Amino acid sequence: MTVRLPATMQVFERGWLSSNNILFTGSDTALVDSGYVTHAPQTLALVRHALGGRPLDRLLNTHLHSDHCGGNAALQAEYGCRTAIPAAEAAKVAAWDDDALSYRATGQQCPRFGADGVLAPGDALELGGMRWQVLGAPGHDPHALLLFCPDEGFLISGDALWENGFGVIFPELAGEPGFDEARATLDLIGTLDARLVVPGHGRMFTDVPEALERAYSRLDYLSADPRRNAENAIKVLVKFLLLERQRIALAALPGLLASIPVVAAALKLLGRVDGEPVHAFNAHPHTDTPTDDAWQALATWATSSLVRAKAARIDGEFLADA
Repeated sequence: MTVRLPATMQVFERGWLSSNNILFTGSDTALVDSGYVTHAPQTLALVRHALGGRPLDRLLNTHLHSDHCGGNAALQAEYGCRTAIPAAEAAKVAAWDDDALSYRATGQQCPRFGADGVLAPGDALELGGMRWQVLGAPGHDPHALLLFCPDEGFLISGDALWENGFGVIFPELAGEPGFDEARATLDLIGTLDARLVVPGHGRMFTDVPEALERAYSRLDYLSADPRRNAENAIKVLVKFLLLERQRIALAALPGLLASIPVVAAALKLLGRVDGEPVHAFNAHPHTDTPTDDAWQALATWATSSLVRAKAARIDGEFLADA
């Protein structure tokens, strides 16, 4: 089935380092999600070209992971646009609380930005001359949102549903519930009469039942053994670093992993690295602090996993993106 977007809605498919961006025109203009900071010049160029000299009036974020809001500061500096974020994140952004926001925890960058509006489940918006509903989408992120246009059957799903999966279930790494929330979000999407999904990453798709079936299967696999979610998170975070930097010195990778709190939480959940108990690598078995040997073992495992998956390659003394 082919679904044509209206002239007032454009989708910029960006890949995996930067989220997709959705630009709306009409009586005013709005952009949903702004990509990663290292792609901010590209984001600005795309928006400038598409607007053709018009201002950008509004900026909205489905959630505040760095690949979805890393271009916020640049867009605000360029356009002075009003910015709306998930309501539950407003106080953290106002104080720019590095511990409460995800950027320090994931070892990612996000320039400070401000917000003068919030989005919450139950809100209604007009974007591109269309009516949109704001729906809660916890799982990947506790405060993530969906935008749904019931008249057209368009769903902006963020990282709650891709054509082949969904984003890492990060809350589970912190000992908080996430699997059940992700399942409830998939259930919610299944009740919507969505004809076209614009995901946070990857191409738009129309076969929503097939995508949901794949997502449920993936969720069943991860939730059956939380270590699988931890392994997936580590591989995703290392791949993200490679997308950002293109190359990482193999000798530097253990220390880099050790500097990322989310990876430390995932390592604790893994329990084993290459078949060896994590506590066997600890200098003090009764603490949660892995030794250098543990980080080296984890780096070796992550490297081999990504190379086997053809998501990375060895280039001399470097791990390179592939």
